[in-house]
Amino acid sequence: MSATPTDQLTIKTTLPIGWIGLGSMGLAMAMNVQKHLKATGLPNLHYWNRTISKGDSLKGIGGWPCERITEVPWNCGVTFISVSDDQTLEYVVDEVVTLGTSLNGKIFVDTTTVHPSTTTAVANQLEQLGAYYVAAPVFGSTPVAQASQLLVAVAGHEGAVAAVEPLLKGVIARGVIRVGEDPAQALLLKTTSNMLTAGMMYLISEAHTLAEKSGLPSSVLESLIEQNLGTYAHGVSKRLTSGAYLPADGQAPQSSLVLGIKDVQHGVNLAKSTGMKLEVAESYVNAAKKAKAWSAEKGRALDSSSVFGVIRERAGLQFENEVVKERDAKKMKRTDDE
Repeated sequence: MSATPTDQLTIKTTLPIGWIGLGSMGLAMAMNVQKHLKATGLPNLHYWNRTISKGDSLKGIGGWPCERITEVPWNCGVTFISVSDDQTLEYVVDEVVTLGTSLNGKIFVDTTTVHPSTTTAVANQLEQLGAYYVAAPVFGSTPVAQASQLLVAVAGHEGAVAAVEPLLKGVIARGVIRVGEDPAQALLLKTTSNMLTAGMMYLISEAHTLAEKSGLPSSVLESLIEQNLGTYAHGVSKRLTSGAYLPADGQAPQSSLVLGIKDVQHGVNLAKSTGMKLEVAESYVNAAKKAKAWSAEKGRALDSSSVFGVIRERAGLQFENEVVKERDAKKMKRTDDE
């Protein structure tokens, strides 16, 4: 490649930063990047999304909307990509590579969770045109992203990673894990993390269901989880006991159930390709698919932790716990009063 790490750093500081994809996670991260750019006197963030109105809040703090995908990398030295799945990422990259050799020396930072083989394929497409591809999958839910407290794994050309790191740690993330120069390795780490999180959701759901069936107060179990298993496990537990696993009607989930199924399925498929079976991950996927069917039937958006509802039903309880029932009843009463 013709550009050196020093060239990349110059590009980053002299040209606008770009963003493609404004789902709930993407918008949260893009907002934090724009706030950082504004605070440091750098050019405003250029952005594109299929539904451009989703970026109105970003525009409201100075973000610059673009009409076409290709406008973003054309004008920017560093472009972040944050989309929902493999197919959408492939579409975005297919559009971007139509710019040809004008991409030479530019950096693409991809936060999308995809199969490692997809990462390898799109990295090759961009690198053949002289661009740098940095895989940067993130760990955390939308509220964590809004608080700039994500964890991000990065892999790619060392100079490109060094150039974009100031836009990661302290801006969208609390910490950065460097995985090496092969972008696919970052997605392997993310896939493993998804398996761990899914397993934790499943096991803690079983624990809370057992507690309810046997008369152990959930608050006592949750105290044990917090003090003995740590902050992350406690956060998973709170998503169940607070009712976040089944958001109020019209409220967005912290983490999409559909994307949760997709992410964990990548791990299941990857394991199969190595001759391995991930029994816990498969149990999560099976329960999550039942939750998806419940969602379709009831017309309610569900969080990726909604396997809790399925495990409750298997144990003879209702999908909704008492917190959810009370919350929804209060909302219905307010609606009736109005």
